[in-house]
Amino acid sequence: MRQTWRWFGPNDRVSIDDMLQAGVQGVVTALHHVPTGTVWTPEEIARRQSQLAAMRDGTPSGLEWEVVESLPVSEAIKTQSGDWRGHVQNWIASMRNLHAAGIRVICYNFMPVLDWTRTDLEWRRPNGARCMRFDLTDFAAFDIHILERPGAAEDFPEDIRDAAARRFADMDDAARQQLAGNVVFGLPGAAEHLSMGDVRDLLQTYAPVTDAVLRRNFNDFLEQVAPVAQDLGMRLCCHPDDPPFPLLGLPRVMSTEADYAERMAAVDLPANGITLCSGSLGARHDNDLPGMMRRLGDRVHFLHLRNVRRDSDTIPASFFEDEHLTGQTDMVDLIDAVLAEEARRRAAGREDWRIPMRPDHGQDILDDIGRGGQPGYPAIGRLKGLAELRGVELALSRKHQAA
Repeated sequence: MRQTWRWFGPNDRVSIDDMLQAGVQGVVTALHHVPTGTVWTPEEIARRQSQLAAMRDGTPSGLEWEVVESLPVSEAIKTQSGDWRGHVQNWIASMRNLHAAGIRVICYNFMPVLDWTRTDLEWRRPNGARCMRFDLTDFAAFDIHILERPGAAEDFPEDIRDAAARRFADMDDAARQQLAGNVVFGLPGAAEHLSMGDVRDLLQTYAPVTDAVLRRNFNDFLEQVAPVAQDLGMRLCCHPDDPPFPLLGLPRVMSTEADYAERMAAVDLPANGITLCSGSLGARHDNDLPGMMRRLGDRVHFLHLRNVRRDSDTIPASFFEDEHLTGQTDMVDLIDAVLAEEARRRAAGREDWRIPMRPDHGQDILDDIGRGGQPGYPAIGRLKGLAELRGVELALSRKHQAA
């Protein structure tokens, strides 16, 4: 696997020097400050490349921008409203500019309204570490009592509704504001930050967008962008829904193996591929991550290796972001499946035989705590995860070399 690391740009608390000392081989980043729907210009792409090319003292880092995460798909494209056709053309123009800069892998998602959703960004573990958590009762309290979405109560079972009402009643104003802020947290340096009013307005635009409509709109998008990517030699890889079940009354179309198989078949080109995120998909008990890698691995262009632990096997379920090797996904079996796919590709002569991966998320431990970094992206917690994943890969690679 190609060991990469997500970097949020010059304001990231984790520096280029930190990445080098962690032993990463390439960088995953994006132009979060560029408004969604507009073109990523060659100048902006080159500026980001130059930013990651040097250490603090000016020494060349040797690191390159290898994976884009994410080139955002606008809500207009997802709902096919407003200037959605222009946004698609801008997306394609950005892809061409990235190709001209030597970048070949683009991760994106098709999640409505919220890119990812957690209710607690610093949940304390028994050993004092901090991690992100999605608590279904807290989310119901947000949806029903803070956002006050019409019909929200009907989307939760009675026991969750009752527990959410009690929890909301026990919250003071500061706790309610904190919960709302956690749900719509977003990414550092992003061009857009959502208020409660923004979320309500966006939900209105999705009123006519059923599950079937969103799938159709997704296929329309792929039919326009995937052939261009194929011609350019680019690899597009859709990230799964996070979490992988419906929220806020919105459709979800990338939550299961069946969803991925459907999208791959809709535009059956090698460029139309998958970001296999073991953490996002692992929030459902019925997603078999090693099996998905073995069955869909030909189209896996990017890997997010992280682990979660669910409170139950219900769908939806509460969960927290566990350590990389101790969550409910068998990470050893998953990496074994990845190495088998890489060996198959290498034997077939594929140039993309080595799949880029990053140690996705991590718990805040040691000096990460109180550092004020991006939730889920600490320096030491991710280094610990990368070291563990690297050890598993090294041990298993000997088996595959012997075979």
